[in-house]
Amino acid sequence: MEFESDEELLADQDIRVRKGINQISSNNLGTGPRTPATTQLSSILLPRSKDVVYTPPRLNTRLDAKLWKQTDWYDIKAPSTFDVRQVGKTLVNRTQGLKNANDALKGRVLEISLADLHKNEEYSFRKIKLRVDEVQGKNCLTNFHGMDMTSDKLRSMVRKWQSIIEAHVDVKTTDGYLLRLFAVAFTKKGVHQVKKTTYAQSAQIRQIRKKMFEIMTAQATSCDLKELVHKFIPELIGAEIEKACKSIYPLRDVFIRKVKILKAPKFDLGKLLELHSSADNETGAKVDRKGDFKEPEVQESV
Repeated sequence: MEFESDEELLADQDIRVRKGINQISSNNLGTGPRTPATTQLSSILLPRSKDVVYTPPRLNTRLDAKLWKQTDWYDIKAPSTFDVRQVGKTLVNRTQGLKNANDALKGRVLEISLADLHKNEEYSFRKIKLRVDEVQGKNCLTNFHGMDMTSDKLRSMVRKWQSIIEAHVDVKTTDGYLLRLFAVAFTKKGVHQVKKTTYAQSAQIRQIRKKMFEIMTAQATSCDLKELVHKFIPELIGAEIEKACKSIYPLRDVFIRKVKILKAPKFDLGKLLELHSSADNETGAKVDRKGDFKEPEVQESV
């Protein structure tokens, strides 16, 4: 049977499917053996016509271009804690009516590699989170919002025949930030150890975890957030934990794995601007007020 158009073909297929479903339902009501419905329907359906070609819907390029013109790019500024201040750019819709672009930008959390912030590939396993707190002109001023470790680095440290020790503690800095620090450590062989495995006993793990709690609490509660970030970057806390636990059991790869900000103090614009003020700004030379120089008098005629 030949069809003049694709519409007639689809209509004929629809009629055959309906007849087949009615026939299947009547056969299932009988006492004879039931045949699968998919087998009966597959014999009824006609093969797909090669003349039917799928055409995707046309994109409204004019509308896309119009929406793209209504957006602006803003520069992302990192705090002076990091070497690279110009991090990147972010896109936002322009201010229209009651919708303000600054309100849409505030609160955005950006995840950036520490290697890009310090131009050092040794820190490529660190991920820093920055939160936009203020918008000035086309600049988004950010602040530290957390820290994490890449999954490939964490998985590369796990090995056979050793113990993994983890601990987390909630601490409060001197400027009112409530943080949760996660630490991780792995056991290793001693200097003259011949045994293949390096499993620590439960009592030793408890002592190491206690040392972790004490060191993390002491380091975080004695400084503000800016100083604490300076300790995170060179892994000073992890090195101190490894040194303190050396007498209990030798450790390796001791890191502050993750940092979460649970609660932040009330927003202070002055502190944020101070955090973004560059340390190497030119403040000018000191003026010598007791010099011998005197300004000449103004002449009445030339």
